[in-house]
Amino acid sequence: MLRIASLIYTVASSTLMGIFIVIALTAGYDTLRYVVIAAAVGAVVAIPVSYYIAKAIKEMG
Repeated sequence: MLRIASLIYTVASSTLMGIFIVIALTAGYDTLRYVVIAAAVGAVVAIPVSYYIAKAIKEMG
């Protein structure tokens, strides 16, 4: 399951980082500090998301 989760993490982390960066920029936090924080939060949030998606895929088949 770790293999599937790591593959999903590569996609989920870039997607969530992009979403959080867009949210930060839209909210007016347009300095480098806030953009990096938003990207880091997206990378951290992607860890449990990829685990739960991998778990769901494993249970399906």
